[in-house]
Amino acid sequence: MSRVVILDYGSGNLRSAERAVRRVGADVEVTADPKAALEADGLVVPGVGAFAACMAGLLSVGGDKIIGTRLAGGRPVLGICVGMQILFERGVEHGVESQGAGEWPGTVERLHAEIVPHMGWNTVRAPEDSQLFAGLDPDTRFYFVHSYAARKWELDSGLPGQQPKVTWSHHGENFVAAAENGPLWATQFHPEKSGDAGAHLLENWLRSL
Repeated sequence: MSRVVILDYGSGNLRSAERAVRRVGADVEVTADPKAALEADGLVVPGVGAFAACMAGLLSVGGDKIIGTRLAGGRPVLGICVGMQILFERGVEHGVESQGAGEWPGTVERLHAEIVPHMGWNTVRAPEDSQLFAGLDPDTRFYFVHSYAARKWELDSGLPGQQPKVTWSHHGENFVAAAENGPLWATQFHPEKSGDAGAHLLENWLRSL
């Protein structure tokens, strides 16, 4: 049984994430303890609310260093919603720019859409070789609730066979719905709120650990 830590840094649907990951067969702990977070087979970084507030919470528990150390050792990390957004270099909300964890280049910005937030079920366009979405129908819908997203993908590893796998969705414009980049995977939607589809996706992540 894989051991998974849900990183508790004061943001995110911690118990929902805990239940969802436990449902698919993992041994789950919710904690901010660095040792547990570093030693777990997988680390989940949830997040809801404002980019700047989530980033401040992450820094307060040394979460940026935990994520960086895990990734340097090739150990899996899964970001969810704002937990995905703070992996980018920066976020801009109400004209204020905040620094992110900087694992990926790029900026998280407000969606250009008539209705914001983007709230409800939506489809995604995943690459054919995606591990995260393996076994899921292209018409599968996932649950989104957000006003901001990465509207561009700026990382290109340039190494054959190692290019990041980027999944897109559309609400007013295209935005990054998920990404798989080595041991670092993330989703803009909430797999823990996406029913059987979300459970299947989490199972795919667990298989990668």
